[in-house]
Amino acid sequence: MKICFIGAGSVVFTRNLLKDLSLFPEFKDLEIVLMDIDPERLEVAKKIAEEIKETKKLKWSIKSYLEMKEAIKGSSYVINTVQIGGKEATYVDFDISEKYGLRQTIGDTHGIGGIMRFLRTAPFFKELVRNIEEYAPNSLLINFTNPMSMNQWFINEISNIKNIGLCHSIPYTIEQLASYIDVSVEEINYKVAGINHMAWVLVFERKGENLYPYLFKAMEKKEICKKDSVRFEILRRFHYFVTESSEHNAEYFPYFLRDNDLIEKLNIPIREYIRRVEENEKVFEAFKNYYLRNIKEEYNLIKRFYGDDNTDTSKEYAVQIIHAYETNESKQVYGIVRNKGIIENYPYDCMVEVPCYVDRNGISPLYIGKIPDQLASLNIMQINVQRLAVRGAIESNKDYIYYAALLDPVASSLLSPEKIHKLVDELLEAHKKYLGDMFERK
Repeated sequence: MKICFIGAGSVVFTRNLLKDLSLFPEFKDLEIVLMDIDPERLEVAKKIAEEIKETKKLKWSIKSYLEMKEAIKGSSYVINTVQIGGKEATYVDFDISEKYGLRQTIGDTHGIGGIMRFLRTAPFFKELVRNIEEYAPNSLLINFTNPMSMNQWFINEISNIKNIGLCHSIPYTIEQLASYIDVSVEEINYKVAGINHMAWVLVFERKGENLYPYLFKAMEKKEICKKDSVRFEILRRFHYFVTESSEHNAEYFPYFLRDNDLIEKLNIPIREYIRRVEENEKVFEAFKNYYLRNIKEEYNLIKRFYGDDNTDTSKEYAVQIIHAYETNESKQVYGIVRNKGIIENYPYDCMVEVPCYVDRNGISPLYIGKIPDQLASLNIMQINVQRLAVRGAIESNKDYIYYAALLDPVASSLLSPEKIHKLVDELLEAHKKYLGDMFERK
């Protein structure tokens, strides 16, 4: 069985998934293929794979490629973790937006930052799915690249390949909630549904007892509330807890980034993703120094951020899915899939994040029914933006990018229509090298 990692230079993701694979006896004999356009990052990823193989005494065949086609050929699974534009493009999204008066915290999912990240990534996905169609037509594409909803919508519009989008925000959110109410996470029964990074904890129980009253009580404790101030404010107003994080959700709603006093009160970290980018650079330097330069002391930094335990699985669903496919042992995961009526009061063709059962027959999303109207309304604000951005990319029509930006709840709460147009123009010009001929026709 051949498993291909596209964007293997995202070494933390690659390391976690390879460690997960190494824990299953069924996966002792695999063909692991790593692909990245950055030779240095690719070499680090290969060293990590070889270390895991040696430590676990596995029979893996490990190959690395700088070119996508050869890497994908004959794969059973293609795992994508690519980020197009990296640090440079991220700074552009933040700096140009701030020039117009639009502040961001993360900028990778919704809003102006999410739209631009999607547009940079769309040409890559077009190439990726064409290669899968030609060289691995029966494979499953497992996508981790944000903005998840727009990327998955784009993939499903341009191709019929088997695919699923994955995110770890739901299990992390449930762990956080368990800690807030001092209950073991193993005791909690939960059901979550919505859109990626903005899904809703609909069921939160222990042995049939609703745990939401305990969460509302926890919210009133300052020491707990300040840990997750934006999400608790959303809980206070809309009566359900939302996934991902407070720093993410601060830029999904029109309330938080327009008010300096509220930013200070809720401790909203403006430019948080820039801080993470710089931290990730330091961590990669540590990986590089350890694996390529044999500076053993650097492992302390790696261990501080990511641990060195080789016995626990990560909270990523990818390897669970592969195991379920290969062994027919049914597993439940959360995935980003096309709605098709799963959530009745959401658009039929949008992308939703819902529980899915996986076995040899494939991925079967669980029917949800109707979600409370206030939650659906919040999600549909973002779904409308996603639809327009995806249409703009597919039709090479810049007008739809303007429409998407004008409808973004944060941009429209802070900027005039004229400023939004100018912001979009300047960002598209700055990202031109990633867009190819996307908007040359209009």
